Amino acid sequence: MKFGCERDTLAEAVGTASRATAGARGGSSVLTGIKLELVGDRLNLTGTDRDLTISVEVTVAATEDGVAVVPARLMADIVRALPAGRVTVEVGKDEAEISSEKSRFSVRTFQADDFPRPSAAVTSPVTLPAAAFRDAIGQVARAASTDDSRSPVLTGVLLAAEDDGLRMVATDSYRLAVRDLAEASLAGAAQKVLLPSRALKELERLMPASGEITLWLGDREATFEVGTSRLTTSLIEGEFPNYRQLIPSAQANRLRVGREALLEAVKRMRLLTAGATSPAVRLHLSADGLDLLAIDQEKGQATETVDASYEGIEMTVAFNPQYLSDGVDAMIGDEVILETQDALKPAVVRSASSADFLYLLMPVRVS
Repeated sequence: MKFGCERDTLAEAVGTASRATAGARGGSSVLTGIKLELVGDRLNLTGTDRDLTISVEVTVAATEDGVAVVPARLMADIVRALPAGRVTVEVGKDEAEISSEKSRFSVRTFQADDFPRPSAAVTSPVTLPAAAFRDAIGQVARAASTDDSRSPVLTGVLLAAEDDGLRMVATDSYRLAVRDLAEASLAGAAQKVLLPSRALKELERLMPASGEITLWLGDREATFEVGTSRLTTSLIEGEFPNYRQLIPSAQANRLRVGREALLEAVKRMRLLTAGATSPAVRLHLSADGLDLLAIDQEKGQATETVDASYEGIEMTVAFNPQYLSDGVDAMIGDEVILETQDALKPAVVRSASSADFLYLLMPVRVS
């Protein structure tokens, strides 16, 4: 195999494919590599940890077809460090030579036959709007758990077919995010799958600002095609929590507040709660508006008043400031609405201008 490619193009492709190798732990050393497969002038680069696979295709100036598996991190570091301009890669029996101008590296390769083979899709493809799906991932995936010691279903995002489109849901048991996409659908009317949030976050990085992406669903895998890139992820097995019963049908108390003003105020409160075992920011809701309070027994306390309108009984409710910020940040529009029943029941955060996203947040008990 021998080809030439512009450094920046090759660096981006190698970096993208290499992200799938980040989760590879133990097992075969070949999983720390990326597979280079050259046919004609099309170079396909693939990285995988068996649960997540990312492939990228680029056009190169080819001299000789071939297949090789090279160390992912090392190749990414080498290509990024080379001078701008053309990079030449030539693969022999056991080594890959990477060169540019007066720089030359020889890197040991892995056995290409040991690299995992992709599974074939078993369903017809469906198309999804790229911009809306990318935005939905950004809103919902933040509510999934990142703790590998918890139930795998809590680290995933549910994609479920609804009568009026597609619904995406995630929860870590402390908060819940629900996004509806009326312009999207799955192949089956009652179809639902559970995708790892890590895979969707990687997909979000690949997606364009417009156009469409293609989705294939298999028995155990899902594959997304985004332009010249393809991402395949294993599905999570297990029953997703019955989230519908958690969403209250009505809330007695309603706060309306500017999105940016609330975000900035909570950001300042977090200066005091940073490092706390159970961080909390108290929201005092009254006819006068909104007052925020953060208390740390060792550091002190902080208060701030934010202009807001409130309808309901005067009360104080406390939230984890990171979780509250995540929910408010995910909203579209200039204002958000926070609805709650009392200081111990879940609060609902919505956009004042859009009804397709809901964020449910459990309060924190404070003395």
